[in-house]
Amino acid sequence: MKALSFIDEEMAMLHRKHLYRQLRVVQEVLPEGWITMEGRRLLNLSSNNYLGLANSRLLREEAGEWLQRFGASASASRLIVGNLSLHQTVEDKIAAFQGTEAAILYNTGYMANVGVISALMNKGDYILSDKLNHASIIDGIILSGAEFRRYPHADLNRLEYLLQKGSARNRKLIVTDSVFSVDGDIAPLKEIVELKERFGAILMIDEAHGGGVFGENRRGVAEMLRVEEGVEVHMGTFSKAFGSYGAYVCGSRKLVNYLINRSRPFIYSTSLPPAVLGANLAAIRVVAEMPELSQRVLENAAYLRQNLIRLGFNTLASASQIIPVLVEDNQKAVEFASMLLRKGVMAVAIRPPTVPPRTARLRLSVTAEHKCEDLDFAIASLNEAGQALGII
Repeated sequence: MKALSFIDEEMAMLHRKHLYRQLRVVQEVLPEGWITMEGRRLLNLSSNNYLGLANSRLLREEAGEWLQRFGASASASRLIVGNLSLHQTVEDKIAAFQGTEAAILYNTGYMANVGVISALMNKGDYILSDKLNHASIIDGIILSGAEFRRYPHADLNRLEYLLQKGSARNRKLIVTDSVFSVDGDIAPLKEIVELKERFGAILMIDEAHGGGVFGENRRGVAEMLRVEEGVEVHMGTFSKAFGSYGAYVCGSRKLVNYLINRSRPFIYSTSLPPAVLGANLAAIRVVAEMPELSQRVLENAAYLRQNLIRLGFNTLASASQIIPVLVEDNQKAVEFASMLLRKGVMAVAIRPPTVPPRTARLRLSVTAEHKCEDLDFAIASLNEAGQALGII
């Protein structure tokens, strides 16, 4: 159709710049961090299933129990007749897990970030966002209509300067990831809390990649750095370390009641289905009772990262289960991923606009399921491919 002719031009541009993406079909998820794709068994270094819970017997059994009891769908939004007793049970359990007064469930982390930011902030308010924050945070900011400024990644001096410039604003929000999803480094939350207290700002953190992994009780980076009391809005997801689906926002009862009344993605979406809620409930229990899982994933990550650095790879400032391998060039990053795929390792090339120009990379993610010998296999494969492409 002539009206869609612009698509051909844009797709051609994506191919020229080595930015074209296509879907791959995973045929089977195997134990211990392996998958089957295109008929081949591959070591999966691209999953967010950090604790290996996605295929656990406990989550599947509880999901099945609630599927049989309540059916396949909640059939309505929470404010109509989609507010099942299980929704409130999961909210109570995740609030207790996080040590907050209350919690509210969202269908995805994306919807949570968009829904919270656009509800709390309006035209005339002032938002400060780390430059490497997730796209969902940026979209929530844009939807809010508030004035916003991005500060350079983890740049506390610039954040302080921007807070001073906006000191006269009535409502100010600082929002940051806790663990950055493609860099794997950790936000300086302790210093950010100090700044937000000085300037009277609200602090919202996205613990999507921190929850279930960091902290004595696996609550996330804020717990690890002992700044939980300084965080007004704590967002996390069930779709990563918890091995299920959906998202949660924890905070005061006042905050949750406000979001029930003002957050459009919550108000206008059919609520999470019973099977997902059952899996979430089981996951909260497992994460709370099995600290060895988070310990194992961090040990695996440290082992892989240290060996990659020893070989000469640039892993940026990674300090988590997410380990970037910087390549810079888009085409070379795609070739690197393709070469690893032929060797039996699934590692996805991340390119702009997900990352800034000239910072294309592989994003490796480690899980508690990975065995040491499998990580050694990955290290050898990365070494061979990296040398062949002149990356190391």
